[in-house]
Amino acid sequence: MTAVDEQHETCVRRDAALSRAFEFLGRRWNAAVLGKLRDGPAGFRDLSRSIDGISDSVLSNRLSSLVTAGLIVRAVEEGPPVSVSYGLTPAGRALMPALDEIADWADAHIP
Repeated sequence: MTAVDEQHETCVRRDAALSRAFEFLGRRWNAAVLGKLRDGPAGFRDLSRSIDGISDSVLSNRLSSLVTAGLIVRAVEEGPPVSVSYGLTPAGRALMPALDEIADWADAHIP
C-alpha cells in the first residue's frame, strides 16, 4: 500500500468515525444528559428537573441508549427505598473535553 493509499484509508476511517459520533451525539438530549452527569452521578428525577424541556419518556430512552453505548452506567442501590443513579463511565468522561471544545466552537462561530 502506498503512502497516498494509507492517507486515503485514514481519512475514510476518520470520516466514518466522525459520522458515527455525530449521529449518536446529534440525537437531541444525548449531549445534555452527558453534560449533566459531568459533576457526578444523578438520579432520574434530578436529571429530569435539570434538563429543561425533556419529557420523562425521552429521558428514559436517552439514558438507556447511553448505557447501551457504554457512556454511562446505571447503578441500583438496594433500599429501602431502592435508589437508581446514573454516572459517566471512563468512556463518557473521556468525551467531556471534546464536548467542551464543540461548545466553545459553537459559542464562537454559530450565532
